[in-house]
Amino acid sequence: MLKNKITRRLPAEWAPQSAVQLTFPHVDTDWAEVLDTVLPCFIQIAASISRFEPVLIVCPQAEELRRRFPAPLPENIRFFETPSNDTWARDHGAITIFENDQPVLLDFMFNGWGLKFPSDRDNLITRNLWEAGLLRARHRYPGLVLEGGAIESDGQGTLLTTAECLLSPNRNPHLSKIQIEKRLKSLFGLEQVLWLHHGYLAGDDTDSHIDTLARLCSPDTIAYERCDAPADEHYAALQAMERELQTFRTLAGKPYRLVPLPWPDACFDSDGHRLPATYANFLIINGAVLMPTYDVPQDTEALQIIKLLFPDREIIGIDCRPLILQHGSLHCVTMQYPAGVVDFKGLLV
Repeated sequence: MLKNKITRRLPAEWAPQSAVQLTFPHVDTDWAEVLDTVLPCFIQIAASISRFEPVLIVCPQAEELRRRFPAPLPENIRFFETPSNDTWARDHGAITIFENDQPVLLDFMFNGWGLKFPSDRDNLITRNLWEAGLLRARHRYPGLVLEGGAIESDGQGTLLTTAECLLSPNRNPHLSKIQIEKRLKSLFGLEQVLWLHHGYLAGDDTDSHIDTLARLCSPDTIAYERCDAPADEHYAALQAMERELQTFRTLAGKPYRLVPLPWPDACFDSDGHRLPATYANFLIINGAVLMPTYDVPQDTEALQIIKLLFPDREIIGIDCRPLILQHGSLHCVTMQYPAGVVDFKGLLV
């Protein structure tokens, strides 16, 4: 007798969502020295999302954090207490697939972007949420090191990623590119994997996560960072990335509609190190798109382009200068869960 066929699907970010997770900074993270600067940014992100869908905040001490929020606290913002190393929910959060139309949480190993930073506490957050009953889906360990910021899905069988990240020797050194692609196709039910071999951002710790460079906005549209300044250190790499994107094809065999995003003026920290400011790091939620801004002239144009890409959603700019101080931005600190996954009837503070 033939076994029932298993069909898998990795939903696109624009699919209906049940909640967004944020893992908040605290005194035992690298944010300690700028905590009063960055917390208002996290609070603004949470408040903006809460206008459209529930927000799940992971933190070590909920009561102390709750007092930081303006009153009254929206009913659909909830807190879950658990230890954490850092704040990058995109990379330590579960990646949800649908298996025969039922949600499954894939709890990939997070190893601090190739053993760069401690991640032992972050790597347990998904299991803790699941065991508390907050994530109502089957829970599975795929046995791979993989971060959510490293992949983009169109929900129809195409995955967009970068070779620099997925082939990093400190992630899955025992697997070749062919083997990794085979595993990704099996885990996510993919028809094709599109590999970018060019593109980076100075100050980025992730080894060129795709969500800092190029984003799927619909099954046939890719928005990407384009650098038109020959004197900029990124010019050659991002020009090469653009040419590579032009060679990609949809599953129907058609070229993608490519939409360039502005190149923001360079941002630096107090020591003069360049920070990874990028407009590609936006978050798609139910009814809205949250887009990072950096108090530079290009912010206005970027907001206008995102509005053209998502005409049926409200576009909300968030000043993310505090976030890039730790080398990430808006999308990096969030993880969305598809409809039917998050249940706030679980053990919440």
